[in-house]
Amino acid sequence: MNTNSTIRARRIADDIDALAGITEPDRPYTRRAFTPKFFEGRKWLEQAMRDAGAVTQIDAAGNLIGTIPGAHPDLGTIMLGSHSDTVPDGGRFDGIAGVIAALEVVRALRDQGTVLDHTLEVADFLAEEVSIFGVSCIGSRGMSGSRPPEWLQRVAGELTLEQAIADVGGHPLHSAERDDIKAFLELHIEQGPVLQNEKIDIGVVTAIAGITRIEIIVEGRADHAGTTPMGARKDALTTAAWIALGVEELAKALASGEAHFAATVGEFEMTPNAANVVPARVRMLIDARAERREDMERFVDELDNGVGAIASKTGVAVSAPRIVSDNLPTPGDADLLDVLDAACETAGASHRRMASGAGHDTAWMARITKAAMIFVPCVDGRSHAPDELATAEDIALGAAVLLDAVMALDTKLQEDI
Repeated sequence: MNTNSTIRARRIADDIDALAGITEPDRPYTRRAFTPKFFEGRKWLEQAMRDAGAVTQIDAAGNLIGTIPGAHPDLGTIMLGSHSDTVPDGGRFDGIAGVIAALEVVRALRDQGTVLDHTLEVADFLAEEVSIFGVSCIGSRGMSGSRPPEWLQRVAGELTLEQAIADVGGHPLHSAERDDIKAFLELHIEQGPVLQNEKIDIGVVTAIAGITRIEIIVEGRADHAGTTPMGARKDALTTAAWIALGVEELAKALASGEAHFAATVGEFEMTPNAANVVPARVRMLIDARAERREDMERFVDELDNGVGAIASKTGVAVSAPRIVSDNLPTPGDADLLDVLDAACETAGASHRRMASGAGHDTAWMARITKAAMIFVPCVDGRSHAPDELATAEDIALGAAVLLDAVMALDTKLQEDI
């Protein structure tokens, strides 16, 4: 990292340790959205923003925003951020690293006496992880005008999402959509092993993979497991196993190219699920993720053909694959990717371009502004687990890249007007 940088790894480490201490007892590190520990973490983060000189507010969608007014606020806003909620028994760095790195950029600008022409904002988006309401990216969807109105009536216990957003301090019936944000950048841990394995400091994210979920139902016939001849069975499980192996084979073929692709049979339900009964029915849910839309379309087509061929071979009825949900890939803004590449060079960080197989708030922010991400390494690629780990030095180098990118954008965005 540039030795002249005012980014401080020690401050970053202290902040992450402070938030890590705000967790459900005996469940490190758990701070789910809308829970008491989440509110406690938000209170701590709000004070940290104020200590850095930011003016704080909760917007209508329930996002915590820290604002540093620019010298010429009419130019619009450069926003940095991520999320502070966690998955159950999750990690200390997923989301949190991005919020703290953004906060450190604010402090570094203060320490070097720099006032941007643009307003700078740090966002802690509400409920990026799947919440108690069964939906995710609630805050960034709200800010981008993409939150379905019917979501407000989703219920967890006796609480509606509408009331939960109000409890956070938002105004769920009001619009939170923004038109003043000129660029959005998010730092995140990679959640994979590529940067560590290749000994590279920064991943410049080319795209956030589209996610398609596909349901397949296999209908066999229940029979006595001890008396039914092997050649006379209609075993739903063995047919489902052929399909699962086919999914893996097809996904490996698509992943062998330059673009990111992955597919997983993540849900698997078998009935009657008894040791002495031939399985009668299997429900499978496939999670497929593609950087390029054409790869997803090829996967769906070949899956449909493959399932038909397996059903013909085994004589067991298989439903046509049904798409349950389908989100398109989100490419990073080309101009911002170039700015981030240049910022890596300025910060002295080795870097490579790569796709994200996970979803992020950036995908929703890209609907209303130029948006892009950077990744920093995490140890052994572990994430969504208590032993998730990223070093303060790696996060600090990422924050230095953000700092250089913000300063470059403060000029470039004016030139582009």
